[in-house]
Amino acid sequence: MKQAPEHLVDLIEPIVEGLGYECVGIEYNPHPKHGLLRIYIDSENGILVEDCTKVSHQISGAMDVEDPILGNYHLEVSSPGADRPFFKVSQFERYIGSMVLVNLFKAIDGRRKITGLIVKVEDNTISLQEGDQIFEVPFIAMSKARLVPESRVFKQSIEKGGRSGK
Repeated sequence: MKQAPEHLVDLIEPIVEGLGYECVGIEYNPHPKHGLLRIYIDSENGILVEDCTKVSHQISGAMDVEDPILGNYHLEVSSPGADRPFFKVSQFERYIGSMVLVNLFKAIDGRRKITGLIVKVEDNTISLQEGDQIFEVPFIAMSKARLVPESRVFKQSIEKGGRSGK
């Protein structure tokens, strides 16, 4: 997964959780002039702009003191959204029965992208069902994974003739 380096996760996750939010994941894309540090937060009550501002302020302070990133970067705090990214195996477990879009580092059965239903999670392998086919995908083989929002699943089903418009 596109998780940030461990030293950033170890610094940021406790701050986010200490403020009462779930730290869904942290992405870091380094670049000498315009790097990006993106933190996804969530809570049972959802996320408002004020929540993002609160977390951003606390993270900025810690980043200024610890200075764990060389060079310039942009800090972004966001809700995970309807197409939430997955960073941990436990996130797949929480969404068993949901559709995900998974990008792979290397092809499995000739596929680099799989859109499938999460049917089970065992150890660090996620079983995805796409049509009649089951793919056993090791977590470490995934470069990116996102939840497919319900409305998109419904639309794809209609396009394939799966549901009537009643």
